[in-house]
Amino acid sequence: MTTFLTPQQVAARTSAAVEAALVAGRELGLTITDPTVLHDVFSVVVHLAPSPVVARIPTVLPHPEDLAALARRQQDELDVTRWLADQGIPVIVPSPLVPREPVQRGGLSMTFWPFVPEDRDTEPDYVANAESVADLHAAMRTYPGRLDYLSAADPRFIAESLARLHQHPALIGAAELDRARREWQLLEPLVRSRAAFEARFPGIGLQPIHGDSPPANIFSGVDGNLYADFELVTLGPVEWDLAALGPEHESAYNRGAQRNGTRPLDEEVLGFVNALGMLRVVATLTLVPQLPELMEYLKPAVDRWQTMPFAGGMDS
Repeated sequence: MTTFLTPQQVAARTSAAVEAALVAGRELGLTITDPTVLHDVFSVVVHLAPSPVVARIPTVLPHPEDLAALARRQQDELDVTRWLADQGIPVIVPSPLVPREPVQRGGLSMTFWPFVPEDRDTEPDYVANAESVADLHAAMRTYPGRLDYLSAADPRFIAESLARLHQHPALIGAAELDRARREWQLLEPLVRSRAAFEARFPGIGLQPIHGDSPPANIFSGVDGNLYADFELVTLGPVEWDLAALGPEHESAYNRGAQRNGTRPLDEEVLGFVNALGMLRVVATLTLVPQLPELMEYLKPAVDRWQTMPFAGGMDS
C-alpha cells in the first residue's frame, strides 16, 4: 500500500525548511523579518526579506539522509555558476553576502542566492531558449572543475526505484514496470561507465552540461534572461540537456550550434538520452508519496513513454 503525505505534513515540511533557513541566515549575519516562500515543489525557495537573499532548500529527495552527497552537488552548482559569471555568461550567481558553500541546519542542506526580481509579463519562449543552450554549452566546455559523469541521471536512484516500484501498484502497472526494467538492463552500462558510453558512441565528446533541461530553467529577470538552477550540473553529452523536448527544440539547438561553431545533436545519442530521461520519469514515481501532486505531471509522461521506441532504439 502506498502512503501519501497529507497536506498538513507537506505544510509542516515547508515550515521546517523555512525555519532552518531563518536560523542559518541569521547565524550568517542576515537581517530577516519577513520571510516569503517563492516556490515549493522539490525545493523550498524562500526570500529572506528584507535581505536581498534567497535560500533554496531541497526537501523532496531520493536519498534525504545523504546530506554529504547533496552538499557535494550543491558545491558543484555554486562553483560552476560563479565561474560562468566570471566569464561574462548571464547566470544567477551565488549570493555575495554569505560564504559560497552549502549550509546544513535541521537535517537539511541549503544554498543562498541573490533575490532577482522576475519579469512576470514575459511568457517563456522555450524554443528560443533551446537555441541559446548551445551558447551555454559553448561557454561551459572550458570549465576547469571536476564533474562526475552523468551524475544527473542518478543511476542509483533509477536502479533502486525500479527494484521497489512493485510495492506501489497504484503508481505503475506490472507491464510498464517490466518494460522499464528491461530497458534499464540495456541502458544502465552506458550510464554507469564513461568508457562504455564512449565505446558505444565514438566521437561524441563529453563536456560540462547543465544537467536539468536548461531551456526550462532560464529565469526571466527584469533586466534580462539568466541561466539558472544548475543543481544537476554534470559531465555528459550535450544531448542530455535536450532530452524529451522534441524535434522543434532540437532544431532550435542545432541552429545555435551552427551559429557558434559547435556540433549539432546526434540522433543516436538523442535516442539514448530520451530513453534514459523517461526511465528517470518512471523512477520519480517513487517520490509521489512525498509530493502527491507530482502524479498529474508524471502520468502523461509515462503514457507518452509507452508510445516511444523501446530503449530509444538501442536494442536494434
